[in-house]
Amino acid sequence: MIKIDYSLEVEQAIKNNDPVVALESTIITHGMPWPENLNTAKDVEAIVRDNGATPATIAIINGVIKVGLEDETLEKLSTRRDTRKLSRADLAHCLVKKETGSTTVAATMIIADLAGIKIFATGGIGGVHKFAEKTFDISADLQELAKTGISVVCSGPKAILDIPKTLEFLETLGVPVITFGQNYLPAFWSSDSPFISPLSLNDPALIAKSHELRKELGLSGGQLIANPISKKDQIPFKKMEPIIIEAVNSANEQNIIAKEVTPFVLSQINQLTKGKSLLANIALIKNNAKLASKIALCF
Repeated sequence: MIKIDYSLEVEQAIKNNDPVVALESTIITHGMPWPENLNTAKDVEAIVRDNGATPATIAIINGVIKVGLEDETLEKLSTRRDTRKLSRADLAHCLVKKETGSTTVAATMIIADLAGIKIFATGGIGGVHKFAEKTFDISADLQELAKTGISVVCSGPKAILDIPKTLEFLETLGVPVITFGQNYLPAFWSSDSPFISPLSLNDPALIAKSHELRKELGLSGGQLIANPISKKDQIPFKKMEPIIIEAVNSANEQNIIAKEVTPFVLSQINQLTKGKSLLANIALIKNNAKLASKIALCF
């Protein structure tokens, strides 16, 4: 039997059947520089609480599954440089070795499901990388969405990806992609994009109902909820596109591969935008936490 160590706050919420929102920890360890990573993690948890739900940040600490992190643990994670980045393939290995690891979208979904949490807020999901026809670089997040029944609120696939191929793969896997409040898919830093969303809903209660109906229909897997960043915080898609191409090309030229691609490219983009992409990233994560909390209240 897998042992989960819950924070007192999360344990009480689950016992009372109160709304809980799962949060990943890779944003803290690999997604942002210090101290923005720590400040954002604390702010996101506060936003979840302010909107009536309980935050459950997930990580593996010295071989123990943690659902809900104390401030001291958040602070340690924010400055460690040896933390593993965990997905489906290496979760068990990390536990066996009693190592410390942060959870990606896929790993967070797995643990949230074990904990009985229905909804998870993140920044953007992984997907089909550009040039995947040569590299076969496709994120485990997509397969996880097809297997694990968690509704994931994000700002769409990360814009550094091949978005049309990512959407095509999700359709093949039977994963509903539901954009909140508009018909065009958001592209992470950009509220809009040239890509029409497969589905859309503008009511958190309907999103929660769709989640429950999938269970009743016997459909495996979760839902991807694409929540557009606010217009005031976004960087327009046309402005971001050439910057993304430059950063991705730089990763290819330096033979950056596998799990190192996304952190490298995000860092390059932050430099090229003179920090604006990081500010947008922080804004969209907070926005997603707010929507996820509203959906959690409807279960």
